Amino acid sequence: MSSTGLQRILGFKETLALVIGSVIGSGIFMKPSTMAAQLQSPWILISVWLVAGIITMCGALSNAEAACMYPETGGQYVFFEKMYGRAFSFIYGWASFSVFNTAGNASIAYVCSQYLNFLFKLPELDHILIQQSKIHIPAIGNIVLLEHFYLKLLTILVLIIISWLNIRSTKESVRIQNILSAFKIIAILIIVLGSFVSRSGELSHFSESSILSKFHLTTFMMALTGAFWAFDGWNNLSFVGGEIKDPQKNIPRSLILGIAICMITYILVNVAFIYLLGIKDMSSSEFIATDASIKIFGGAGAIIITLIIVLSTLGTVNSNVLSTARVTLALGTNNRIFSGANKIHPRFNTPYTALIYNLIWSILLILSGSFDMLTDMLIFVTWFFYGMSALGVILLRIHLPDVRRTYRVWLYPLPNVIFIIFSFSYLVITLYNDITNYLNGQSDIIQSVFGLCICLVGLPLYYIGRSNRF
Repeated sequence: MSSTGLQRILGFKETLALVIGSVIGSGIFMKPSTMAAQLQSPWILISVWLVAGIITMCGALSNAEAACMYPETGGQYVFFEKMYGRAFSFIYGWASFSVFNTAGNASIAYVCSQYLNFLFKLPELDHILIQQSKIHIPAIGNIVLLEHFYLKLLTILVLIIISWLNIRSTKESVRIQNILSAFKIIAILIIVLGSFVSRSGELSHFSESSILSKFHLTTFMMALTGAFWAFDGWNNLSFVGGEIKDPQKNIPRSLILGIAICMITYILVNVAFIYLLGIKDMSSSEFIATDASIKIFGGAGAIIITLIIVLSTLGTVNSNVLSTARVTLALGTNNRIFSGANKIHPRFNTPYTALIYNLIWSILLILSGSFDMLTDMLIFVTWFFYGMSALGVILLRIHLPDVRRTYRVWLYPLPNVIFIIFSFSYLVITLYNDITNYLNGQSDIIQSVFGLCICLVGLPLYYIGRSNRF
């Protein structure tokens, strides 16, 4: 049993499903079109997915060492306390609760609802009523409360059902996750294999452009952003470290194999898209997976791919709701402001109050329609914490050299250094682009700086929560 009171019930099969389920969601069905338009080259597009997968693997290798040293519920929240102290750890937990996790859960559930809406069309409220619900927040933008109101309600229903399932039983949630993750991989492989068996594509699509004539570092980095969005969620496994059986063995195995499976899957899917549609049609496709599926299965392809995406995103919602609640649980354990979030259900042995906290905040973000805006703003800070995590592993090696490490980063410190260099290079490029867009009047705020300010709100909250007067 972990220090939080949660039981270690997750074996290798469950942790592997959690990695795959957290990573493979809607990104692979949405980002290739935008990336193809940016790059205009099939081979550079494939190389972007390969580079993103390798860098993600470097981050995962680094994360695995810390996760094996401290296999406790809360993952990076726990690591950061050991690496940088409680204040830094709390700021990470606050940022996770206020934006990373809750807005992320809301956005994935919203995508799931959008594709359900494709199958069962929901009504819209009167246009005038929608416009009357618009609220302008200076220096931030507009929030339209009643826009896509019924779609928002469906999104809330999805989150309520998934949260209820996780409150009732972690075992049942994980069992469903196993099924959805297996189906997700099988369904994607059907598309990949079907693309070549059907002979509906053209091999000439792979020679539509020249690598040398099309390569530009700026567009390559922009495309990498899309690929990393599709790979995001790889660190969720560490959040449930306190519930994993034999964590020193299962954590690195699940992370390495899981990300390898995701990387191979993503590359194969893009190869299938290129073969079926070609880079030009990919660039102009609004629903690329649907267009590719129609090529294989005919008119029924749209319905088939929609069902696949619904199940895929539903599995991602489930894995994210399960794992991210553990960060809120850890946050409540160490600070009085969030002390209500650290309760374990006496019957179901689940972090039910943390799940409820996340659910309520996600619902507020959904109703306000601000979750997309917030996730865009906090991309900068997300990569800051990713980079600090890899750096922290090096610091632990220096300051705690004698601590037993059952798993050590392969080829240390090369993966750490690669990941740190990329993370902070990405931060500099993002900050530069945000400032440039603001100065050119293309944005009302400097998103990265605003995201950093949201995180820094956690600093006074930390000291207030630790004060004896509170």
